[in-house]
Amino acid sequence: MKKILVINGPNLNLLGTRDPEIYGNKNLHDVEKMLNEYLIQNSLDNQFEVEFFQSNHEGDLIDYIQKNKNAHAIIINPGGLTTVGFPLLDALIDSEKLSIEVHISDIHKREEFRRNSIFPNYCISQISGMGINGYMKALSDICNNSNGE
Repeated sequence: MKKILVINGPNLNLLGTRDPEIYGNKNLHDVEKMLNEYLIQNSLDNQFEVEFFQSNHEGDLIDYIQKNKNAHAIIINPGGLTTVGFPLLDALIDSEKLSIEVHISDIHKREEFRRNSIFPNYCISQISGMGINGYMKALSDICNNSNGE
């Protein structure tokens, strides 16, 4: 079974209560439930599993990536580290995993400081502005990219 890591950075523990007009009212548990249901509904639950991790501490995120060397892919929402998390980016690059960057809001239409993610050149894609459905799009893309591997 291929493990897909779903990694969420700083402040995403507040998803569902923090700025619901921007991020919506669903929390990370809702995202996890949605992704697991997607795998079941598409008969992919015997091929893939998702494992969730969230931390407000960059070192914890790095340790998690490094401890999961056998994972197949990574869906990452770097949260507050999007523009400054160079050590986290290094860990992602060093993992050599198929990776997709996800942002709930459209970072390109927000404040200037949120627009310049350091991750896109090292992920196969960036999904931004789809709400929590961006996680499902990322999961679908990874599953579709993994056929025959």
